[in-house]
Amino acid sequence: MINVLLVEDDIDLATTIVDYLEIESIQCDHASNGLMGLHLIELNHYQMIILDINMPKMDGLTLCHTLRERGMDMPILMLTARDSLENKLQGFEAGSDDYLVKPFAMKELVARVQVLAKRRSGEAKRLVLGELILDLTQTRALLNNQQLKLSPIAFKLLEVLVRSAPQAVSREQIMQFVWGDDQPDSNSLKVHVHHLRKQLEAITANIKLTTVSGVGFAITQQNEGAL
Repeated sequence: MINVLLVEDDIDLATTIVDYLEIESIQCDHASNGLMGLHLIELNHYQMIILDINMPKMDGLTLCHTLRERGMDMPILMLTARDSLENKLQGFEAGSDDYLVKPFAMKELVARVQVLAKRRSGEAKRLVLGELILDLTQTRALLNNQQLKLSPIAFKLLEVLVRSAPQAVSREQIMQFVWGDDQPDSNSLKVHVHHLRKQLEAITANIKLTTVSGVGFAITQQNEGAL
């Protein structure tokens, strides 16, 4: 079942959305303002966020920007009565992935939720996994506060693994993300994985790069007992 969070201060509208989504087998938590939404996001895992712009305590643009600055990459769908191009651009600049103007058809909302929930957002400025931090703006990675010496290819390899963590990523998906249509032979991927694993293992931290037989590779955060 898809798990989403709705942050909306209009209680009547929120109730209607929550009820309709549940009919469509979409579990939906609700927060009535931005601060409450931020608190729920810190406590729970959501596949996507439905976010109103005009709210008390913390507006939707501020909440969206805050999530992206923290490296949270769940997709965000903005709900708003503002339909001007300038308003839409503000939402995208804050890090939203999609935009729906009120009033809207519930079937359209469901369709967008189902699409967005299947992917992670590309709008995050940082990705964080345990002691590993990827700064996507400056293209650098820190592990336990030490900067990794990564080539551009190795950084993209690490990025695709962290975006999918802790799930494994297939070799085909990695090759497409890192090299696109101009792909080298499979040995190149093995070499880059080997060098990346050596970089990670050289630093005492809770991050491990593993080979998943028959699938590809995964990067995971290990608990203390597993180190």
